Amino acid sequence: MQTWLVTGGAGFIGANFVLAARRLGLARVINLDLLTYAGHPENLDGVKADPDHVFVHGDIGDEALVTKLFAVHKPVAVLNFAAESHVDRSILGPQAFIQTNIVGTHTLLAAARSYWQGLEAAAKSAFRFLHVSTDEVYGSLGPQDPAFTEEHQYQPNSPYAASKAAADHLVRAYHHTYGMPVLTTNCSNNYGPYQHPEKLIPLIIQNARAGKSLPIYGDGQQVRDWLYVEDHCTAIRTVLEKGRPGETYNIGGNAEKPNLEIVQTICQLLDARFPDKAPHAKLIQHVTDRPGHDRRYAINASKIKRELGWQPAMTFAQGMASTVQWYLDNDAWSRAVSNPQHQEWLKKNYQQQGRNL
Repeated sequence: MQTWLVTGGAGFIGANFVLAARRLGLARVINLDLLTYAGHPENLDGVKADPDHVFVHGDIGDEALVTKLFAVHKPVAVLNFAAESHVDRSILGPQAFIQTNIVGTHTLLAAARSYWQGLEAAAKSAFRFLHVSTDEVYGSLGPQDPAFTEEHQYQPNSPYAASKAAADHLVRAYHHTYGMPVLTTNCSNNYGPYQHPEKLIPLIIQNARAGKSLPIYGDGQQVRDWLYVEDHCTAIRTVLEKGRPGETYNIGGNAEKPNLEIVQTICQLLDARFPDKAPHAKLIQHVTDRPGHDRRYAINASKIKRELGWQPAMTFAQGMASTVQWYLDNDAWSRAVSNPQHQEWLKKNYQQQGRNL
């Protein structure tokens, strides 16, 4: 069985990817994760007894550790999910984003290049380094602007987006300069199981169930393209299998929605499940918009559909219903990840916007 080195595999998207890869028996997985606030061992309970899932607690910026993992496990591919990923946190503390997303990615790239260069010809040709990025590197769109394509100019507007843009450029440079077989994916907003409750959808579900306020930045008309995480994982596997080295592939859910509509949809789903608490929308509170908040993102995913045959399988309505149900069925998970540090961060962040949670 081939081996994949997955970084950030205890986080939201990474854990979903690892669980699916092992469920499908696609590869032996070496899972490297630092277990920051956003990475949780509970996410990996489904592979706890799996001998072909090897968890390693560590940092992609640890050159000696990463070099050892390559030497010992000899992966045929690296899938880099490891990142600091929350815009709000990058505004309050950008240094961690620089360290992980730029310095850490470069350390991983350098170790991968050294390993790749030492492979025999067939293995060298088959090796892939797949870097998972975001649509936020492209900046913000106006209401009528065409959706982001892979040729769209980079215009990152937050420390998070800027750090991911820098990482993307490093990945591209390693292909252009050294010939390393890299792939980059830029995805839209993910949602689904195991997403940390600092993000909009799980935060709203959690707060609504607890009868707490549902904070919406500004007028709530910031538009995002919403992608169900299982569709994203399928797309990444497709890119890994069929993508052309050196290429970038945009991955979107074909579901542009304003944030306010997302919150209202969650409230409607909860109203149907808990009519005695309805309407949950009464809990909505508009808070001061965050600094530099991009107005609209939209992904043109025609390239990956045209060249690789991928398109999302889950509609937005199906994905939201499934997601809300998952969080209702996994309340113990939500309580486990909503630790005192997370609650303190929420308090600090939203107090800055003029509201208490």
